[in-house]
Amino acid sequence: MKWALLSDIHANAQALQACMDHARAQGAERFAVLGDLVGYGAHPGEVVEQVMALAAQGAVVIRGNHDDMAVRPQPSDASLGASTALWTHQQLSPSQRDFLAGLPLQVQDHQTLFVHASADRPQAWRYVDRPELAQTCLDAAAALQADRVFVGHVHHQSVYYRGSGQQLMSFKPTPGAPIPMPAHRQWVVTVGSVGQPRDGDPRAMYALLDDAAQRLTFHRVPYAHAEAAAAIRQAGLPEYFAQRLESGR
Repeated sequence: MKWALLSDIHANAQALQACMDHARAQGAERFAVLGDLVGYGAHPGEVVEQVMALAAQGAVVIRGNHDDMAVRPQPSDASLGASTALWTHQQLSPSQRDFLAGLPLQVQDHQTLFVHASADRPQAWRYVDRPELAQTCLDAAAALQADRVFVGHVHHQSVYYRGSGQQLMSFKPTPGAPIPMPAHRQWVVTVGSVGQPRDGDPRAMYALLDDAAQRLTFHRVPYAHAEAAAAIRQAGLPEYFAQRLESGR
């Protein structure tokens, strides 16, 4: 089975379509969408509709914190993340909001766990962005008898794995270079962001897992980011979110 692992789409329809097309060209047979379908971007309804279609075809879809915000916007929340929540809520149809509200916080497929944030109390939306936090995430997954965890939320692509010792080791993957994932090791992987990269590269991110070959490949995909940024401006959303797409930060 070849899995396309997508996360943090953030209502960026152009980036989502580019990643889906790329993944299918690579032979992807099933999709996993690890949360934050909406928030920040200009096309929440279109993105949710696309992901609903993937779910109908057997995709795993996880709820993220921005999906929660869009379903139940809190006017008292002055955070940057909540700044587009009410607008997003108003763009979604009742069926699209119901879809987001019904998504699980995590899904386990045999020894693989899919989650938006850390598997340790996923509803707390903890970032997995350093080895000690990856260790906490992996410990929570191990209690479920899962030995590899795929995570979103961080907007960066990273791999943490346990070698011969007890401490997790980490490295930053090279796009397009396959990484062996032997079954005897334990893994925590942050798959990056489809719709809002934050590493200075505006190209979309996703990862492709080849279960049969025990191999993981991270990808960067060019897309019409200037068009996505223009759509944010046209919608009257904060200028900062358009600039983020243009700079990849």
